[in-house]
Amino acid sequence: MKRIVIIDFISALLILLFLYTSFSKIFDLWYFKYDLSKQPFPLWLQQIFVWLIPTIEIIIAVCLIFRNTKKWGFYLALGLMAIFTGYTIAILMHVFPYVPCGCGGVIRTLTWPQHLFFNVAVVGLIVTALILEKKKLNDHVPSKIIRRNL
Repeated sequence: MKRIVIIDFISALLILLFLYTSFSKIFDLWYFKYDLSKQPFPLWLQQIFVWLIPTIEIIIAVCLIFRNTKKWGFYLALGLMAIFTGYTIAILMHVFPYVPCGCGGVIRTLTWPQHLFFNVAVVGLIVTALILEKKKLNDHVPSKIIRRNL
């Protein structure tokens, strides 16, 4: 029961995070487009990212709401945060000469080292939820099945 509460708490945090960042990008679309135009990507990719990133964030949040899709939501969130974290590491290693933050809301005000810390913390929460989710599933498997498969 404790695992379920922790998983649901992490889900709620991630839902809030992804909905907040996606809607802040959508509601301040001009600023988000401007930030993306300064990213080191080709113009055609920037134009795709304007709608793709907020859409993916909303899909992740919706997946995390429902029990049947929660695990997929965690995996999608982990993938997206891994990409964001890798990008942040590349920025901190000065792979790009100048990169403004294309994040939404107050997250935009973080420094790049703070972004890295934030991203790693979120990845840690997601991994924790996935581990607890797996243990939760193992708790529900009858012991006869486990013994038979050993």
